[in-house]
Order: sequence, then structure tokens, then C-alpha cells
Amino acid sequence: MNQDAALRQQLVKVIESSEAHAELDDAVNGFPEKLHGKRPDGCPHSPWQLLEHMRIAQWDILEFTRDPRHESPAFPDGYWPKNPEPPDAKAWDNTVKAFLADRKALCELVANESVDLFTKIPHGGGQTVLRQALLTADHNAYHLGQLLLLRRTFGV
Repeated sequence: MNQDAALRQQLVKVIESSEAHAELDDAVNGFPEKLHGKRPDGCPHSPWQLLEHMRIAQWDILEFTRDPRHESPAFPDGYWPKNPEPPDAKAWDNTVKAFLADRKALCELVANESVDLFTKIPHGGGQTVLRQALLTADHNAYHLGQLLLLRRTFGV
């Protein structure tokens, strides 16, 4: 395996949160619906807000990377749901599905050998696909840790 293919393989692994990081499934599966919108004392965000924030941020990074016409949400308000409660009973599962679909699309982009990981994205102000992939992995790992902490706080 050449170095380019090896780098792409490692990036996909870190984006998918495998090995040293928690898996999304560990954080969201079996999280009781009655707790999705609850904020423990002193916590600024509910599990729902964290999960939806992860989805929005990852979607934004993906779309920014591949679409020069993409307009990012207003920062920071556009990245966080205002209400701690999900809007309906299907929102949690729909967000998980959308998050996984966007993660898969980002992994496919990174794995695509025709995509230069190091060239600046023309509309990206100096960003590269490599930097966007690492940003996604870092951001997701951070918030997955917060979701796992909320699980423990709630005794789940």
C-alpha cells in the first residue's frame, strides 16, 4: 500500500471514531427517549442539542468542502438547536441517520484518490480536504465524549 492510500485509510478510521475514540453507537444507542431533552444541573446542553450540533457541524464541513456555493449557518446560533427537547419522537433517530450518511459521504470523499487532500479548496480560504477531515474527526470526538459523560451523569 502506498503512502497516499495509507493516509486515506487512516483518515477514514479516525473520522469513523474507531479504535481509540468512542463510537457513535456507544453514545446514542439505548439513550432513553425521556432523557434526550434533559439538561443536568450545570450542563449547558441536552443530549439532543449535542447530537444535533454534531450533525449540523459535520454537514456544514462536508458541504463547505465539496460545494463552493454552500452557505454555512450563522455562527454560533445556527449550529445549535435552541430548544433542549427534540421537536418530535423521530428527531433523534433521524439525526443519527443523517449524521451517519454525511459521515459516510465525507469518508468517501477522503477515500477518493482523485481528490487531492493537500491542495487548498478553491473557495476555502486556505483550507484543505485533509484539514476538513481532521477538523471533523476532532469535533466529533469531543462531542461524543460529552454525550458519553451525559449518559453516565444520567446513570444510563
